[in-house]
Amino acid sequence: MIDNTFGKNIIPDNEEERLRALHRYRITDTPSEESFDGIARLAAQIFDVPVALISLVDAESVFFKANFGMGNAKKANRGKSLCSLAVLDKDVTVFEDALKEPCLLSNPNVIGDFGLRFYAGAPLTTQDGYMIGTLCIIDQKPRTFDSHDSKILQGLAKTVMDQIELRLSALETIEKLARINEESREYNNKLNLSNKKLEQSELRLKSFITKAPIAFGILRGDDLIVETANEMILKVWRKDRDVIGKPIREALPELKDQPYFDILANVLKTGKPFFGNTAKAILEDEGVLHEGWFDFIYEPLKDENGNTSSIIVIANEVTDRINKKEELENLNQRYELALKAGQLGTYTLDLKTGKMICSDVCKSNYGRSSSDRFDFDDFIETVVPEHRKMVSEKVNDSIKSGMPYNSEYLIQRPDGSFHWMNASGLPSYDADGNPAFMTGVTSNVTKRKNYETQKDDFLSIASHELKTPITSLKASIQLLDRLKNKPTHEKIPKLIEQSTKSIEKLTGLVDDLLNLNRLSGGRMELVKTEFNVSEMLESCCEFTRLTDSHKVKITGDQNIKAFADEDRIDQVVVNFLNNAVKYASQSKEFHLNIEKTDDFIKIGVQDFGDGIDEEIQPYLFERYFRANHEEKHYSGLGLGLYISAEIIKRHGGEIGVESKKGNGSTFWFTLPV
Repeated sequence: MIDNTFGKNIIPDNEEERLRALHRYRITDTPSEESFDGIARLAAQIFDVPVALISLVDAESVFFKANFGMGNAKKANRGKSLCSLAVLDKDVTVFEDALKEPCLLSNPNVIGDFGLRFYAGAPLTTQDGYMIGTLCIIDQKPRTFDSHDSKILQGLAKTVMDQIELRLSALETIEKLARINEESREYNNKLNLSNKKLEQSELRLKSFITKAPIAFGILRGDDLIVETANEMILKVWRKDRDVIGKPIREALPELKDQPYFDILANVLKTGKPFFGNTAKAILEDEGVLHEGWFDFIYEPLKDENGNTSSIIVIANEVTDRINKKEELENLNQRYELALKAGQLGTYTLDLKTGKMICSDVCKSNYGRSSSDRFDFDDFIETVVPEHRKMVSEKVNDSIKSGMPYNSEYLIQRPDGSFHWMNASGLPSYDADGNPAFMTGVTSNVTKRKNYETQKDDFLSIASHELKTPITSLKASIQLLDRLKNKPTHEKIPKLIEQSTKSIEKLTGLVDDLLNLNRLSGGRMELVKTEFNVSEMLESCCEFTRLTDSHKVKITGDQNIKAFADEDRIDQVVVNFLNNAVKYASQSKEFHLNIEKTDDFIKIGVQDFGDGIDEEIQPYLFERYFRANHEEKHYSGLGLGLYISAEIIKRHGGEIGVESKKGNGSTFWFTLPV
C-alpha cells in the first residue's frame, strides 16, 4: 500500500504501461551488482555528496538496485521516496533546499532523523520513453545545482540505463545460449572454440559493465589496439570512429611526448590498475592542439591464465570544472583590483558582537591605520553627532527589512579633518532567521560633495551673471523704444553703446557655457594647422593694445611654428590676457614669452600684479572654481581656465601657473612639437 506523504498525485497517467516496461527488465528486487554500485559510487564522488542511489519505482515500492551511503536499505515505500516524484518529469528533478518545498514538509526523510535537505534525480528512461526509476544524489545540507550539473547527472543516468539494457541483453543472450546448447549438444565439439571466444566476449562485457560508467574504451593486446570505444570517449579523445582497430599510438599520436603511453605499458606489464586525478593532456582536434583536464582509470583485463590481455579505459573530462575554478580566481582578482582602483573599502559587521572586519582601504577612509581596531562603536564615534541617529536608523531598518542599507554622512577623523562618506551593505541571517552579519563597502565622497557644492554655487553665479546683462539690455531697449521717434536724441548713442556692451558680455557668457557643453559631451573637435606662434600672439594682443592702458611685450623665439588648432590656442591666450587685465589691472605691462625645447613649445603670459595665494593654485583649473578676490567683485562664470586646460590637454600638452603673493603671476602651457 502506498503511504503518500507528498500531498499530490504521484501516479503517472501511463502507470500500467510504465510498470510493464519496468518488469520486462527483470531487475526489481534483485541483489546488488558491482556495475551499478560503481556508477552510484562515481556519482557520489563527482558531486561530492554522501548518498547516491539507483532506484526502480515499482507499483508500491521503490527498490534500490545500487545504494551508496544509505546503509543496508533495499527498498522504500513509494509514497515516501522522492524518486516517486522524479519519474514524473523527463528532466532532472532538483530540490536545492527541501525545507523550502511545500510538498516535502510531511516527508519523513526530510523532517525525520535523516534530515534530507538536497535531492537531485535524473530519470532512467527506456528506449520507448518510459521512466522506470532514477539515478539520484542526496545531501543533508542545502546545495546549488546548475544546468551543467544536470547534464552530468543525465549522462550518468543514461549510462545506468545502458547497463540495464546490457544486463537484459546479457540475460537474454545467456538464455538463448542455454536453449541453443540444449538443442545442439551433438555439435559440442565444433562449438568449443566458439565457446572460448564467447567466454572472452562475456568477460569483456562484464568488465565493461563493472568499470565503465561514463566514457569507456578497450585497448587489446601488446599493441594496445582500440577494440571498443563508445561515443563519449571518442568525444574525450576528439576523434571519430576511424580510430577503432588502430594501435593507440596511431590513434592518438599527439600523446607521444606525454606520459600516458608509458603508463599504459606499465599497466599491461604489471597488471595493476592506474587512477589519474585531474590530469592535464594535450589533444588534437581538427589539426589544432587543445589543453584539457581529465579524471581517468586504466583497468587491466585478464584472461583465464591471469595474464593481462586488454586494458579498459574509463575517462571523465573535468576541463570545465578547472576553467570555472580559474575563472573564479580571476574574478576574485579583478574584484580586488576594482575595489582598489575605486578606493572602495570593504567591511563585515558581526551584528551580535559589534565586531568589524575591515579592509585597509576601509580603515583608511575613516582615518585609521591597518593595525587599528575599528568596530561598530568606533565607527559611530567618527560620525558627526547630527548624523549618528540617521545612520543608526538606516542600519536598523536594513536589518529588519533585509533590504540593502545605504547612507551618506559626515565623519570627523582622529586628526580633526571632516570627510563625507558613502556606505552600503546587506544583512545576512543564520539558520534560525536571526540577524548575523552585514557586509558592504565604503567610499570617501568628499570630492564629489565639494564638486556638488561648487556646481550649486556655479548655477547661482551663472543665473546672476546672465541676468545682469539681460536686465541692462532690456532697460536700454526700453529707453530706445521710447526715443524711436527722436532719432537725434543725445542719449541714443550712449544707449546703443550700452546695449552693445551687454550683448558682448552675454555672448561671452554663452560662449563659455557652449564650450563647457562641448567639452562635457566630447564634441570639441580640433582642426590642426601649422602657424607662426608669434603672429598668433600679435593678434591676441590687439584688443589689449587698443585700450592704451597696458603694454604687451612678446619675447622669445619669434620664428617658432606650432602644429595645433590656432583658434583654440588663440582662445587660451586671450583668456590668460583677459584674466591678467581683470585681476592684475595695476600691472601696466604684460609679457608673452615663447620657448622651445626638444619636445615642446612653451607659451607663458606674465603679469606684475598682486600674485596668487599658493593654497588655491592647485584648484585654478578645476571646473566652476572661482577665487575669492578680497571683497572685489568680478563678473564671469569661473569656466575660462577650466576650458583652457581641457583644450591644452586635448593637444597633448600641459598647463600651469607660477606665482607668489606680491610678485605677479605667469600662466603657461605647452604644445607638442
